[in-house]
Amino acid sequence: MVQSVEEVAKVCDALSNPVRVKILKLLCEKEWYVYELAKELGISRQLLYLHLKKLEKAGLVESELRLEPDDPRAKKYYRAKPFKLVIDNDVVKNLEG
Repeated sequence: MVQSVEEVAKVCDALSNPVRVKILKLLCEKEWYVYELAKELGISRQLLYLHLKKLEKAGLVESELRLEPDDPRAKKYYRAKPFKLVIDNDVVKNLEG
């Protein structure tokens, strides 16, 4: 649950970009390997990493590095973290800071 002004600002900032909202939507459906997600969205992996970093800092997504038995390279997978976001007058009045 969001409890400080800074946390609300961080989450709202992360969700202020339509591409990040689309990324979060896809990650709520299933976990994705970065290469596949970039291809699905039609953006570069570098740009995707910038968006994912912002979502991760806001606490909305998490990542895991995995070694696949048939591939010597580690692959980074992302998934949405469970969250519920409710911002109303009472929540805002009770924020710390």
